[in-house]
Amino acid sequence: MTTDPSAGPAVPITNAAEALAELVAGNKRFVTGRPEHGHQVSAAAASSGRQQPHAVVLGCIDSRVPLEAIFDQTFGSICVVRSGGHVVDRAVLGSVGFAVAELGVPLIMVLGHKRCGAVMATVAALRAGEIPAGEIGYLVDEIAPAVRAVGVEDPEAAEKAMRAHVGRTARRMSGVDVVADAVGAGRVNVVGAVYDLDTGIVELLP
Repeated sequence: MTTDPSAGPAVPITNAAEALAELVAGNKRFVTGRPEHGHQVSAAAASSGRQQPHAVVLGCIDSRVPLEAIFDQTFGSICVVRSGGHVVDRAVLGSVGFAVAELGVPLIMVLGHKRCGAVMATVAALRAGEIPAGEIGYLVDEIAPAVRAVGVEDPEAAEKAMRAHVGRTARRMSGVDVVADAVGAGRVNVVGAVYDLDTGIVELLP
C-alpha cells in the first residue's frame, strides 16, 4: 500500500484473502498510531470516479466504532453498512447483495463490538420479560435468538451473545442469493470479527 493518504491501492484488490489482509494490516496501523489515511479532501477527489471497493463491512451504529478509521481505509476502499447491533433487514441484505453483484467486492465482514448496547438491551429485556414496542422491539427480536442460545441468565450473556450474533449474522449474509452463488464459486468470503473498544483491536472469529 502507498503511504500517500490521497491515493488508494496501487493495484486493485480483487480477492477475499488480500482484502482481509488489508483490513487486518489497516487495523494494526490504527492500533499502533501509524495510520496511512487521513480522510483528506484530496483523497475524496482522487476516488470520485469509478469505485472498486475490496470489502463490505456490516457493523453497529455505535459512535465509538467508525469503520473506515479502525481499518485505516481511505475513500473508495470499503462499503459500510451499519445498523443497531448489526441487525439485518431487507435493506441491509439488498445493500450487501448490491456490493457483491455490482461492485464486485470479494469480502464481506460482519463486525460486532464489545459492550454493544443493543445486545445488552436485549439481554435486559429477555431477563425482565418485557420486549420494547415498535422498531426498537425489532432489534431485540432479531438479537434474541443469540441471547437464548448462550443462556439468558449466563453472567457473561452479553459478551457471549454478541459473538453468537456475529456468527449468526455472517451465516445470514452467506444465504443471500447472489452472495451464496459467489461464495460457492470461490469469488467471495464471509468473515465475522469483534472490535475491542478499549484496545482498538479487531479479532477475527473462527
